[in-house]
Amino acid sequence: MFIFNYSTVIDPLLRDIRIYTPEFSGMKAGDRVLDVCCGTGDQVFHYAKRGIIATGIDLSASMIKLARRNKRKQGLRNVSFQIADALNLPFKDNFFDYASISFALHENERTVRDKIIYEMKRVVKKEGALIFMDFQVPLPKNPYLYLIKAIEFIAGRNHFRYFKDYIEQGGLDEILKKNQLPEAKKDYLNNGMLAIIKTRNI
Repeated sequence: MFIFNYSTVIDPLLRDIRIYTPEFSGMKAGDRVLDVCCGTGDQVFHYAKRGIIATGIDLSASMIKLARRNKRKQGLRNVSFQIADALNLPFKDNFFDYASISFALHENERTVRDKIIYEMKRVVKKEGALIFMDFQVPLPKNPYLYLIKAIEFIAGRNHFRYFKDYIEQGGLDEILKKNQLPEAKKDYLNNGMLAIIKTRNI
């Protein structure tokens, strides 16, 4: 049921940021890009449609099964999906030009967030970039705020607890500062509710 809701409710809500991400990031055809915690693969498909060599990983076998099914439907050849743990990425050092993660850091506790970022930094080239999309903190007080809180609450007790901790920690700005990732570019979407940040991998 959750996968059905994710692909039919969440993916459409994120469509604009999915389309915008490769343009914002400066990705070009031929670049190797990893999407961490890729879910249904929606962001990966938007990369691939621009000629990017796109890889998606997720720990959920059911999500990867759905992503692979969608890949076959779309007939994309420059796409691959793997069941893999973001805490131990199955790729060699400095392999990708970019790595991205969208709306997954707030789903994990602080130590896990740091480990995910460490692995993303490891597999991206030193001259490459890491792209983060997540909720802006503090969350603007508008009607979207109640929708977001409702979705996070419905996702489960632990999920909601990690979401609240993400807000308390200060969101992406503080997380990236803690992990020594200098901000190169930043923008906001959906009435300021969502932030997208490009960082340099140093």
